[in-house]
Amino acid sequence: MSQEPSRHIFTNFDSALEDLRKNVLMMASRTVRNLENARRGLFERDEGWCNTVIADDEGIDALEIQIDRDGIEIMLRFHPVASDLRQVIAAMKMSVNLERVADQAVGIARCARKLADGVLLPETAESDPLFRHAEWMLLDAIKSYADQDTELARAIKARDRELDALNGNFANKLTELMPQHPGHIEGYLDLIFIARFLERIGDQATNMAEDTVFAVEAEDIRHRPSD
Repeated sequence: MSQEPSRHIFTNFDSALEDLRKNVLMMASRTVRNLENARRGLFERDEGWCNTVIADDEGIDALEIQIDRDGIEIMLRFHPVASDLRQVIAAMKMSVNLERVADQAVGIARCARKLADGVLLPETAESDPLFRHAEWMLLDAIKSYADQDTELARAIKARDRELDALNGNFANKLTELMPQHPGHIEGYLDLIFIARFLERIGDQATNMAEDTVFAVEAEDIRHRPSD
């Protein structure tokens, strides 16, 4: 008879953890959608997409609050230990990083809305490789969490250096163009800000990948040089 309550508690915990993970993945889906909408707003010069990104951020914020609340409730109610506790913490940290990605998407949308009101800058198209790289990292960070794939998670860290280099080269080029085209300085600054937002998204994706490795393997790979 003493085993019956423990089975009941474990089943409830398992269900609660699964619901927590589902909410994280729902938040991830909405965050990716927001980043893609910000990209469309920039390249299609469409203020409607930009406004959608800004409006949808509130729902993402609400999911972060819900995930944080649910994670705390799980820890207080079930007192998970070892790998179970790491999974709960990873879910909560994922939501924090996703919320920050969503904030970067809003920053991109605000800059894109300003750029849409001005003359078309040909250099805008040159930010596309940064978008693709940041989205690639973000999608793989989410996939590594969903699949508990630590091999994929570990590979993300090296790709962050590539995104940093893309951002640096792009910013340097625009800075060099400013004296030649003083009338475009404000637009160039918006593009530099967008590139910086994308670089930060790469940082958030790296954080998510590191948290996945810790959740699955109990190994802290933060601050380690990537291969």
